[in-house]
Amino acid sequence: MESEEEAEFQAAAAPASPAGEAESGPSTAVKAGASPEAAARPEPGSGEAAAAGEKEAGVRESAEAMSGAGEEGEAEAQGKKPRVDPARDKKEKKQKVDEDEIQKMQILVSSFSEEQLNRYEMYRRSAFPKAAIKRLMQSITGCSVSQNVVIAMSGISKVFVGEVMEEALDVCEKWGETPPLQPKHMREAVRRLKLRGQIANTKYKKVLFH
Repeated sequence: MESEEEAEFQAAAAPASPAGEAESGPSTAVKAGASPEAAARPEPGSGEAAAAGEKEAGVRESAEAMSGAGEEGEAEAQGKKPRVDPARDKKEKKQKVDEDEIQKMQILVSSFSEEQLNRYEMYRRSAFPKAAIKRLMQSITGCSVSQNVVIAMSGISKVFVGEVMEEALDVCEKWGETPPLQPKHMREAVRRLKLRGQIANTKYKKVLFH
């Protein structure tokens, strides 16, 4: 009897033990009626799902920001003109003017006769001694004068003498005479330039107020 009871007890307990082991073991994570793919998918509230969602949102925002910046850059490029530096533009214009002047001067010199070319060469070579100009300016102003001021005054003096000589040649021609120029031609040229206001009057006139 005891052996029969033990056999019945073992037979009754045998089918229940695998189910109990399956429920308690790690392989029982898959619930009844659920597929393995569904069981492998992370739950909405899990940490992995939240991290993946944040990463995807960050990528989407960065892509939108880049596209917006690109559109703004294109709009600015289409709407605004390229910026021009005024100093650079002015320098380029001055250089262009200088090149034009040089070209015109070359054309003029190429059309000179031999006599005119000789006179032009003498004019280019002539110059006032800078030491004498500096000494004269210091005696008038009573102070030291820089070298740049001396060079500028030397050039101005040369231009002034050229104007007087041109006027003297016109006077000689109007009087029916031929060069070389004489002192009377120079005096008449200076008088005419003073009348036209091209030479300042050096004589001091005392003005009386009544």
